[in-house]
Amino acid sequence: MNASLSPEQIERIVRQTVSELSGTGSSAAVQDSPKLIASISARHAHLNQEALEILFGRGAELSVQKYLYQEGAFAADQTVTIFGPRKQMIANLRILGPLRDYCQVELAFTDSRFLGIETSVRLSGDHHDTPGCYLVGPAGGLELHSGVVRAARHVHMSPSEADFYGVKAGDLMKLVVDSDQGGVLDGLICRISEQEKLEVHLDTDEGNGVDLVHARKVHLEK
Repeated sequence: MNASLSPEQIERIVRQTVSELSGTGSSAAVQDSPKLIASISARHAHLNQEALEILFGRGAELSVQKYLYQEGAFAADQTVTIFGPRKQMIANLRILGPLRDYCQVELAFTDSRFLGIETSVRLSGDHHDTPGCYLVGPAGGLELHSGVVRAARHVHMSPSEADFYGVKAGDLMKLVVDSDQGGVLDGLICRISEQEKLEVHLDTDEGNGVDLVHARKVHLEK
């Protein structure tokens, strides 16, 4: 008569087998990978309260169209039109909330070239020596003298997720994308805090270049 195995015994056998196949030699080394989200961050704007009221009227508040993956972040119903020095324009530039204490416009390289704005790659909030633009909303217009950037590709993560990958804030990682037009994107900057969840942000040029929408698999490497 065959003896039945308990769930604990079955789990121990599975872990031992996985360990042997992976060459670790120890079941303690088997650890579940955290859930990785890789997102395309389309062009958008961040505003402060003063700018919001100039563009949308006194006492204006952002209303939520859709919540985003990062805690508290959302795409607002409100949009503006952006003008560049070539007098070209892009309508329906989405505002992301919540409001910040500064204004920033994040564009892909294709957007920048179309508008004639010479953007440089920056982390969010780094505005030194950056170009400006002109924004128009339903209540008025606003000239930004700086703050237009091409967002550096980056990965959000919590401290426990950073421990899993063995990285610290500011370290660089690689995103490996398995798709029909896949590839490896170097230089993802690690952004780590208790409020953040594991998510890669690429702009539209980068995401479309590796066909991220149809990726079969993505993973991070140091």
